[in-house]
Amino acid sequence: MSGVQLLTIEADEADQRIDRWLRRRYPHLAQGRIERMCRKGELRLDGGRVKSSSRVIAGQTVRVPPIPDEAEPVAYVPKAKISADDVKMIQSCVIYRDDHIVVLNKPAGLPSQGGSKQTRHVDMLSEALKFGFEEKPRLVHRLDKDTSGVLLLARTRAAAQAFTAAFRHRETRKIYWAIVAGVPHPGMASVKYGLKKATGHGARGEGERMVCVHPDEVRFDDDAKRAHTDYAVLSRLASRAAWMALTPVTGRTHQLRAHMAEIGHPIVGDGKYGGSSQENFGDGWGAQLGGDISKKLHLHARSLNLLHPMTGAQLTLTAPLPDHMERTWQTFGWSASDVPANPFDGDEF
Repeated sequence: MSGVQLLTIEADEADQRIDRWLRRRYPHLAQGRIERMCRKGELRLDGGRVKSSSRVIAGQTVRVPPIPDEAEPVAYVPKAKISADDVKMIQSCVIYRDDHIVVLNKPAGLPSQGGSKQTRHVDMLSEALKFGFEEKPRLVHRLDKDTSGVLLLARTRAAAQAFTAAFRHRETRKIYWAIVAGVPHPGMASVKYGLKKATGHGARGEGERMVCVHPDEVRFDDDAKRAHTDYAVLSRLASRAAWMALTPVTGRTHQLRAHMAEIGHPIVGDGKYGGSSQENFGDGWGAQLGGDISKKLHLHARSLNLLHPMTGAQLTLTAPLPDHMERTWQTFGWSASDVPANPFDGDEF
């Protein structure tokens, strides 16, 4: 059993979660023990309390409490077994890969990471995405479970740090396609409502829901965070529905869904933010269009544009629509060739 230690984050260890940093230093340390260290305030970063998800920066000092010897028993967590069908499925989702990244067109309904009662997710299935590398690729960003589209994974720690920094510094352009109830006016604008978690969501985030806060009130609400979404109407179905391009300037939980519902145009199929009690400016209530239109969420991460921080190449990654959205597009007679790939190019909001 070691004593209390003060350790410095090295340059090549920066920009990762503190629990992952700790497990690399002490591979035998169980995640449950790390969580208890955080809850009790035993694990500290520059003297302050941390969560297991807190990220470390080069030069910071970590206070590590006494660590049990490797010989002490720790909880055994078996590796999840991936079926042959799941291997085939997740590999078929790959739309781009090089020595640094793997890019998926994530299916709707598949979580990015595990959570309450979620044992099948991209992070687990990424064991099938090594393609000759020793380690599985790491998630660089996230998509909601029911959102499909472009999802980026890094194949090395250095690539993960570089791409995470690019997202954090907003050096990327993410464009989502969605159908909303009604037609927003004006046809191109920004939504800047702050967001905060609603009370009553589960201890592990089950049922998590965000509440919009007026921009003028955000600075008076300690729980609210500023959020900014740009939107453009690409096409419309009379006054009933609109094909939207959405780009999140900030990256808050459920940001696009909450912002669209707040302005009276919930995303079609969004039961969380566009339920039957949600008034919209089309000719109905809630976020269901009825008829043959799927009740699944119509939100898709269509494209990601970024400068590859490892090679310097300009990348534009585009994901085809999922089947349920493709059927809706066909029903309405919409085609990707009819709209600009980036309607925000050159526009100021």
